[in-house]
Amino acid sequence: MSQQYYATAPASTTAKAQRSDWWRDAVIYQVYPRSFADSNGDGMGDLEGIRTRLPYLRDLGVDAVWLSPFYASPQADAGYDVADYRAVDPMFGNLLDADALIRDARGLGLRIIVDLVPNHSSDQHEWFKRAVAEGPGSPLRDRYHFRPGKGENGELPPNDWESIFGGPAWTRVEDGEWYLHLFAPEQPDFNWDHPAVGDEFRSILRFWLDMGVDGFRIDVAHGLVKAEGLPDLGSHDQVKLLGNDVMPFFDQDGVHEIYRQWRLILDEYSGERIFVAEAWTPTIERTANYVRPDELHQAFNFQYLSTAWDAEELREVIDRTLEAMRPVGAPATWVLSNHDVTRHATRFANPPGLGTQIRTAGDRELGLRRARAATLLMLALPGSAYIYQGEELGLPDVVDLADEDRQDPAYFRGAGQDGFRDGCRVPIPWTREGSSYGFGAGGSWLPQPPEWAELSVEAQTGDPGSTLELYRTALAVRRAQPGLGAGDAVEWLRAPEGVLAFRRGEFVCVANTGGESVTTPAYGRLLLASGDVAEVDGDAKVPADTTVWWTTA
Repeated sequence: MSQQYYATAPASTTAKAQRSDWWRDAVIYQVYPRSFADSNGDGMGDLEGIRTRLPYLRDLGVDAVWLSPFYASPQADAGYDVADYRAVDPMFGNLLDADALIRDARGLGLRIIVDLVPNHSSDQHEWFKRAVAEGPGSPLRDRYHFRPGKGENGELPPNDWESIFGGPAWTRVEDGEWYLHLFAPEQPDFNWDHPAVGDEFRSILRFWLDMGVDGFRIDVAHGLVKAEGLPDLGSHDQVKLLGNDVMPFFDQDGVHEIYRQWRLILDEYSGERIFVAEAWTPTIERTANYVRPDELHQAFNFQYLSTAWDAEELREVIDRTLEAMRPVGAPATWVLSNHDVTRHATRFANPPGLGTQIRTAGDRELGLRRARAATLLMLALPGSAYIYQGEELGLPDVVDLADEDRQDPAYFRGAGQDGFRDGCRVPIPWTREGSSYGFGAGGSWLPQPPEWAELSVEAQTGDPGSTLELYRTALAVRRAQPGLGAGDAVEWLRAPEGVLAFRRGEFVCVANTGGESVTTPAYGRLLLASGDVAEVDGDAKVPADTTVWWTTA
């Protein structure tokens, strides 16, 4: 990056006190229910455990809590295979527990967003079980994608589509027909061309809205509509195409009419409730299609999540994101980790190509230093930010789980995704001691490493140098600073190579992504830094992999 790198657009923000759209600058915390807190000692997190920890989330400073699925499910894919969308799985509690959680959250000033899984159901869903039992010609088969096979005796799949988890995207039932599942065989895809599917999900939306939820995160929002005729893709390396090209089963234009209908339902309810899309698209510009004014409110920014810790690459994706969202009037979103990817404290520790491998204590230190810096950069950008549970503790991925402990279905299929999502799903530590470091009284469904005792909430609380206190302070400063939060642009400032520097009103952020310290102007009063910063005679020495916040007020 040249020292002549100047602004391309002026900053544009609106004072928080004059706005009512809370979601435009919300910090939303993702809870993975089975790994957050266990109230009954069975080793599995639950809704009551989450409810008891809500004060922690309030004190952390987040605005809303997104809950990954807790519906009735055989758990073939950790709850993303739903058997009953209006029931809570007994492993997590019951509807009364859900009601208490929603009510307590509201009393603490927190909003609750629940996951909705409309692309597929469980193979134990009543519709699917009846469709299989009734055989070819059953009207219920039209609610899914049942097809005769190819070949002389129908022994070949209907087309060449592959599962995201590896292997064919089709499974044959005993009567000879095949059904489509873009994920695990236990997750048959709905046929959204059938009116009963749309009717059912509009009813499901109203059920949870009537329960008081504040919105929905839509799983596989890009996948509901398939291209007419289910044409062959003509490639046998399809996983590598995901998010890089429009595919006959992803990002079809027909999904947008579904979301226009859903938006009408949401707008019937008061309280500024929202939709958030999980939409893997080839470009951020196509992602913007999901958040047009009459569709959804936010869409996850996977392009940003996938960007390396590199100033030039980060600036490019920031600019493209803000430019894409501006015409549709939607806020940008920023996210570094979630339940499907390697935690960024591990991801940023490694050179490209090493995946989740952590070789030395130095790697761990490097990853945490970069993760802290990346967090302050993310929270300084205009729009809404997402935090995945445990990242505020600086948790790395657990990379040395034994084969017998793993539960990710992709791990056992031997193809497709890498199958190592268990590493980011290990239950989080709350205390220094106990069989599960405070997660629950009966151990945890995935084993926690012993070094997590010193990464626990108890160990980090009150330590001014801890990652937890960095997050708490950063969220408090973000809420207090008028230049932070909502907006659609940043004013780029001249900076050395490897450094991002931008202004938003009276706020200035400098992020050094390089391996050496750099000297920059001290732009005003120091608000916060992810590492030690020395200021002398109007200049600041910013260490490698460090982000700094100033105010000129």
